[in-house]
Amino acid sequence: MTEQPARITGIRPGLTARGLGRDQVPVADWLCACGHHERATGGVAVGMLLARVRVGHCPHTVEGRAAA
Repeated sequence: MTEQPARITGIRPGLTARGLGRDQVPVADWLCACGHHERATGGVAVGMLLARVRVGHCPHTVEGRAAA
């Protein structure tokens, strides 16, 4: 079975982070303009996602990889 990208409607692409306060587990969600979604949970994983993502730049398309 091949993996099919999810089509998401009603949600704007971008990066959101929550739970960054005291006694909360940090969670970040990134929705790329191409529809790719990633979620990171925990301080280290959230930090890595926040450092890697560039909102407005899609690394999943041929153009994005060629520009990277």
